[in-house]
Amino acid sequence: MFSRKNRGNTLHGVLLIALFSFAAFYIAEVPIMKELSFSPLIVGIVLGMIYANSLRNHLPETWVPGIKFCTKQILRAGIVLYGFRLTLTQVAAVGLPAVVIDSLIVVSTIFIGIWFGRILQMDKETSLMTATGSAICGAAAILGAEPVVKCEGHKTAIAVSTVVIFGTISMFLYPLMYRAGILDALGDTGVAIYTGSTLHEVAHVAGAGNAMDPSDALGIAGTATITKMIRVMMLAPVLVVMGLVLSSKSNKTTNGNEEKRKITIPWFAFGFIGIICLNTLLQSILGVESIKDIPLNGTIEYIDTFMLTMAMTALGTDTSIDKFKQAGAKPFVLASILYIWLLGGGYLLTKYLVPALI
Repeated sequence: MFSRKNRGNTLHGVLLIALFSFAAFYIAEVPIMKELSFSPLIVGIVLGMIYANSLRNHLPETWVPGIKFCTKQILRAGIVLYGFRLTLTQVAAVGLPAVVIDSLIVVSTIFIGIWFGRILQMDKETSLMTATGSAICGAAAILGAEPVVKCEGHKTAIAVSTVVIFGTISMFLYPLMYRAGILDALGDTGVAIYTGSTLHEVAHVAGAGNAMDPSDALGIAGTATITKMIRVMMLAPVLVVMGLVLSSKSNKTTNGNEEKRKITIPWFAFGFIGIICLNTLLQSILGVESIKDIPLNGTIEYIDTFMLTMAMTALGTDTSIDKFKQAGAKPFVLASILYIWLLGGGYLLTKYLVPALI
């Protein structure tokens, strides 16, 4: 890809995506975008999709390897660096209730997604990616699963779009339910765990938590965010299990013989866990109260967000309206079913299990 012969053209593709990503960062700072909690990742994929449906055919084919580089190598590096946002201390701070509820939500959502995907006769890749995004941490989880599932770029973009739609709805719906007294039976801790374990994106959790408890006087905003981060940490073991399960399935060759799929070990997932452990160690050695106080943490987080934005933008450039039409309404039907489960099932799990675990 970066051989002497193709280096220039590959760099052109990378620079194109980088320019779009810079634009995504700028647009994400517009007040209305900030109010909606539209992160640069979401803006980036939208810009990429706009490009895919307008000027994409005018892109020199020799630049395509650079775009592919963004969807693979840069993506994996971004997932590893995402670990700098988390520490093992955060798990201990919230305790057993959040871990148990998060685990149940993640496992059940993935299995429900696979099951209903079969009922809807969806292709396995799209249903698995949609379920993974709903179960763990939205776009970041979908991006992390993409190298393991090895699906086409437009399927990844479709899964991301479902997360954006329902995650944004939740960000406004949860505060409304809280103010209406619908969540009173959960208590403040229960509301926080419910919010962190069922909303899609970290940004959505932060937005909803701050809307319910702006000063964090009740502990809702902070606990919800930590619960969400515990859920994010589950991405690594899920990817490892996913890779092992997919590799164990047999594929038929052109000769009609059974051939086992090559085992895919998502090494970047181990890197993700390793960085979390390193971050925990650094926090302990430096004696700082928050990971934000660790030197260079803010810079690393900014670089990581930019890398993930590049990956999202590159995926968007491979997503045309024709491909959405080809996918049909089934991915959105599946995402709706999963959303109903997160709303209702998550509420019941929190209501009856959290009091018993505290």
